[in-house]
Amino acid sequence: MIFYFSGTGNSKWIANQLSKEQKEELVFIPDALKNGALELSLQADEKIGFVFPIYSWGPPEIVLNFVRQLSLRGYKGQYLFFVCSCGDDTGLTQQVLAKALKNKGWECHAGFSVTMPNNYVLLPGFDVDNKELEEKKLAEAVSTVSKINALISKREEMFLCHEGSMPFIKTRIINPLFNRFQMSPKHFYATDACIGCKRCEKICPVENVKVVDGRPVWGMDCTSCLACYHVCPQHAVQYGKRTKDKGQYFNPNQSTRL
Repeated sequence: MIFYFSGTGNSKWIANQLSKEQKEELVFIPDALKNGALELSLQADEKIGFVFPIYSWGPPEIVLNFVRQLSLRGYKGQYLFFVCSCGDDTGLTQQVLAKALKNKGWECHAGFSVTMPNNYVLLPGFDVDNKELEEKKLAEAVSTVSKINALISKREEMFLCHEGSMPFIKTRIINPLFNRFQMSPKHFYATDACIGCKRCEKICPVENVKVVDGRPVWGMDCTSCLACYHVCPQHAVQYGKRTKDKGQYFNPNQSTRL
């Protein structure tokens, strides 16, 4: 069983590749939370995977919240792994997730990171990659995921995560500040370029966007995945002044409805 979360499709693409090779069922974390499907039964030889993007050098809060609520009947030390997608580095994501799993009585046997195109644009100096770098990352990700699949098939116990520089500061100091101050949807709005196509409503993984009278309205249950911003065909979705003149990205291997 592979549990995944994705906003703009990078982690969704990884989860699909793993699911096909490992022949494990895919579970979309927001759907499981919404439907209350939080008690699942495991087979003796089943692999358990978590796939998610890196948010400010840590797992998204929605993933950690899911882990806290999840119940795995029949757990007897089955092989458990995670794969995270990141624009550059992961910080101490391995330690954060392993601790969350340990609190449930589960052991994390392996973890991997896959470098994918950047999509976070809400802070100064943060923007999507140029087209050349985007294509390079996507091409290299194919072989990286293939290698990860081979290691998971062998149930290898190892961690290959690119922590990057100053991981403690990034994960232990910056990440909590990000979760506290950068998750608010209150600065989202649609410009006059909006055509009311409802793509932002359809793409939101937590159903936090509703189109009312032809314009999107944001609720308070935001994961800051930025899917609504990146999927807009008119580039009408903006976040205050922070997204002015910044680019958009959506994984080209995924449809705009995850």
